Amino acid sequence: MIYDNFEEFAAILPGFTALAGLDFGDKTVGVAISDRMGTVATPLETIRRKKFTLDAEHLFEITAKREVGGLVLGLPRNMDGSEGPRCQKTRAFARNLSRLTELPIGFWDERLSTVAAERALLEADTSRKRRAELIDHVAASYILQGALDRMRHLKNG
Repeated sequence: MIYDNFEEFAAILPGFTALAGLDFGDKTVGVAISDRMGTVATPLETIRRKKFTLDAEHLFEITAKREVGGLVLGLPRNMDGSEGPRCQKTRAFARNLSRLTELPIGFWDERLSTVAAERALLEADTSRKRRAELIDHVAASYILQGALDRMRHLKNG
């Protein structure tokens, strides 16, 4: 099931399971994974997109192996909060995924996540070539960490 409302998504998640954060792009899907306590997001890998079925299969191998309880998908809104073609593609990806899995899917506003990831990699003095390899799954970890922080605030709020 897909949740547009993040609070509803957070409320239905099973306890003590990892979450996967996804940064969906035209050529890649960045993947990050949380710990079971839902405190820390860790960049995992970047899936080079081929065909949807192959990409989904690879993603579900990861979610099964890591015992993931939900997917947080970055929603690339425009800076004014509106949704453009990239959001439509991301929503279509979520709909297609939801047909193949029982995992709940929640959207997280990912504005500036790639900028933050790029800045972090620059500060770490990462080479241009290495940054290109890492950027998508580092961006996914920024998306997931934002969602985890919000969930912690909802529980303690």
